[in-house]
Amino acid sequence: MSEIATAAEPSAVVGKLSTLDRFLPVWIGVAMVAGLLLGRMIPGIGDVLSAVEIDGISLPIALGLLIMMYPVLAKVRYDRLDTVIGDRKLLIGSLLLNWVLGPALMFALAWIFLPDLPEYRTGLIIVGLARCIAMVIIWNDLACGDREAAAVLVAINSVFQVIMFAALGWFYLSVLPGWLGLEQTTIDTSPWQIGKSVLIFLGIPLLAGYLTRRYGEKARGRAWYEERVLPRIGPWALYGLLFTIVILFALQGEQITSRPLDVVQIAIPLLAYFAIMWGGGYLLGAFMGLGYERTTTLAFTAAGNNFELAIAVAIATYGASSGQALAGVVGPLIEVPVLVALVYVSLALRKRFAPVHTTTA
Repeated sequence: MSEIATAAEPSAVVGKLSTLDRFLPVWIGVAMVAGLLLGRMIPGIGDVLSAVEIDGISLPIALGLLIMMYPVLAKVRYDRLDTVIGDRKLLIGSLLLNWVLGPALMFALAWIFLPDLPEYRTGLIIVGLARCIAMVIIWNDLACGDREAAAVLVAINSVFQVIMFAALGWFYLSVLPGWLGLEQTTIDTSPWQIGKSVLIFLGIPLLAGYLTRRYGEKARGRAWYEERVLPRIGPWALYGLLFTIVILFALQGEQITSRPLDVVQIAIPLLAYFAIMWGGGYLLGAFMGLGYERTTTLAFTAAGNNFELAIAVAIATYGASSGQALAGVVGPLIEVPVLVALVYVSLALRKRFAPVHTTTA
């Protein structure tokens, strides 16, 4: 992963892929299949994995996400964050895509494609409300997006998630359907539950990455840190991603494989959602002249979702065997291969962008 994510030499990205990176779709596909087979062939493994948790947080998933995010956040040049904070077009575009268009689009798609399946419909709406704060960092890094911009946008999404998730859930599940004469439902969550997810899945790896860079550069300098330390820890991001995928799919493997038609019904609006959000982010970024790196970051942060939060809320509110929980699990089943494919689409589009220079610290 370290080489595909090196944005310094855009023309040489494909030629410098390691074996690990070159076959990334294969490894992810193998991890998904392995997880599904584990969940299907080993009775009770989902219950065992689900039981390994503290205060509702799945420890295996938390471990995978922390391992996945730490190396990428250790690559961020934190002294450049001010160049992102000053980019009003990027920040406003992200807020509009994530907190206005995203939830509204998922609400519309859920009702269009699943009008007679209220459990799945509700699960998808919850997925649309949970903006991505974890795995999107991997997709952005693989596509050579702006790491500093990704860190800032993910942090902003985290703050808005704590403040807005419950309110938007109430609006899209109860208020808006009432106005439109549609079936209403409720959501049971709290700012603490959401804040806990943000603290664990973003706060811990962010702090670890920041401290690693700060003390690494202080000890031996930036050149040593980026040339010697980062290549050593970089591959662990992919290992963490694959581990997370295996565990996630093992948790619901039996349910997914035993209800294939239901999975297809849920997958259709999800495919439309990811395509529209990613494409909309790219078009908006190109229109605003953000350049390749920040346009890519805008697109992936708009398209990704916080599946861990969505699944946790669905299980806490409706139960582990509910249709809402299944819809949450199908989210990453579709998101992972689709966004991996979009990484390669992004890299193919790279040459169409004129370079945009930002002021560095």
